[in-house]
Amino acid sequence: MKVLVTVKRVVDYAVKVRVKPDGSGVDLSNVKMSMNPFCEIAVEEAVRLKESKVASEVIVASVGPSQSSEQIRTALAMGADRGIHVEVEQELPPSVVSRALKFIVLKEKPSLVILGKQAIDDDCNQTGQMLAQILDWPQGTFVSKVKVEGEKVQVTREVDRGLETLELRLPAIITCDLRLNEPRYATLPNIMKAKKKPVEKLGLKDLNCDPLHGIQTLSVFEPHKRQGGNKVESVAELIDKLRNEAKVI
Repeated sequence: MKVLVTVKRVVDYAVKVRVKPDGSGVDLSNVKMSMNPFCEIAVEEAVRLKESKVASEVIVASVGPSQSSEQIRTALAMGADRGIHVEVEQELPPSVVSRALKFIVLKEKPSLVILGKQAIDDDCNQTGQMLAQILDWPQGTFVSKVKVEGEKVQVTREVDRGLETLELRLPAIITCDLRLNEPRYATLPNIMKAKKKPVEKLGLKDLNCDPLHGIQTLSVFEPHKRQGGNKVESVAELIDKLRNEAKVI
C-alpha cells in the first residue's frame, strides 16, 4: 500500500508572530520556520504504517516556497521514502492547495492520504476535506487512532460529544489530531541519508492548476490588547457591573 502524506512550512510554534508595519502580512524576516506540528504527526503515522509492514512506500508532498524543501527533507529524515515539491512563492488558500494535491494523488495513486487537521498559521482546517470532496473519496477528520485492515481503514475521531469510530473503504483521506501519536526526532544518520533521497520538483503549471483564487488579503493586524479583569465580592456586584458597565444584560 502506498501512502501520501502532506507537509507545510509555517512559523515555528514557539515564535511570537510580528505583523509588518504596513499591515500587509506577517513579518517573516529572520523568523524560525518549521514543519507544521500536525503535519509532523501525519508523517509519523505514515512512517509507523510502513514500519508495521502495512505501507510499502511513504511519499511526502508539499505545496509552498523553495524553502519548503527543508521540511520535505525533515520528513524524509523521519522515514519517508521520497518527496514531491510543488514550488509556488505566493501564499495559496486551501482551495488551490487541494487542487494541486489532487493531481499528485491521481499521478501517484496512493491508497491512503494523510494530512494534518490544520496548519497553525492560518488555522483553516479545510485542505483535507476539500481534497476528499474533489476526489470523491471517504474521509475521516480529527483522527486520534488509525487501524488498517485489508481494503478498509478504521479511524477513531474526536468530536464534541466524545469519540466516534468510522470504517472507511480505501482509498481514503484522513486528517490527524494532536493525540494520534508523538512524532520522533530525526537522528543525524537519517538526516544525512535524507539528503540522498529523491525530491521531484513541480510547478502549478505542471499540474494544470490555476493559482488565481479570487481571494485578496486587505490587511493584517494584531488583536487589540485586552484590559485586565476585576474581582468582585459578590454575585450582586457582578450583575451590577454586567448591567451598568458592560451593558450586556
